[in-house]
Amino acid sequence: MENSDIIFGKNSITEALIAGNREINKILISKNIHNDVKINKIKELAQEKGIVFQFVAKEKFQPYAEFNHQGVIAMVSPINYVELDDFLNSKEHTNSSLVILDGIEDSHNLGAIIRTCVCAGVDGIIIPSRRNVQVNSTVEKVSAGAINHIPIIKVNSPVNAVQKLKDNNWWIIATDASAKDNYYDVKYNDMNFAIIMGAEHAGVSKSLLKASDFVVKIPMQNSFNSLNVSNALSAIIFETLRQKLNNNK
Repeated sequence: MENSDIIFGKNSITEALIAGNREINKILISKNIHNDVKINKIKELAQEKGIVFQFVAKEKFQPYAEFNHQGVIAMVSPINYVELDDFLNSKEHTNSSLVILDGIEDSHNLGAIIRTCVCAGVDGIIIPSRRNVQVNSTVEKVSAGAINHIPIIKVNSPVNAVQKLKDNNWWIIATDASAKDNYYDVKYNDMNFAIIMGAEHAGVSKSLLKASDFVVKIPMQNSFNSLNVSNALSAIIFETLRQKLNNNK
């Protein structure tokens, strides 16, 4: 973990929460701290701002032994996330595209996905604030700088975000291995669309599948159905680009 990825110490984290000028992904608090006034203040401020905090064993702080962390560390994002409303209002969207991630846990996968999305001209990426890896230094490095060329939109509820997109004339396309339709059967031209990708072990959640307009799969030649999520997204997103380019000929 790089120094730029964390804020440590009770006072420093309290001030960062009050100032609100750093994007805090998560706060780790030692389980050994009980009835501490400053820790209670950090918890209170985090709750007000919707920032996740969790109590962890002291072993979690071993990598930060060189710092005077006082049993509390805040994980800070190297980027500022974008609000969904701001993204929707930023321009007139015509044949725009989004990728929605549901439960991606690996930083390398997220970095690779961001890189693919920038290369394919995707307009933004939506990630949930919980149960999904956030942008960190590993994500930034794997993206090879692509993180600076695409809006990363963080939402508390992916289901609510999907509904807002649908209310704003976006079509939602979820991926699921048991879907009837193949990803290349959808006509991606002439519509704003968002593609939902889930983690390998869990897939897209049932609530998001239910809210989707289309559910598609990548056809497999055999029973070994375990395509890496970043590779799977590449296949789908470059098919959308192929259709767009063909339509413009």
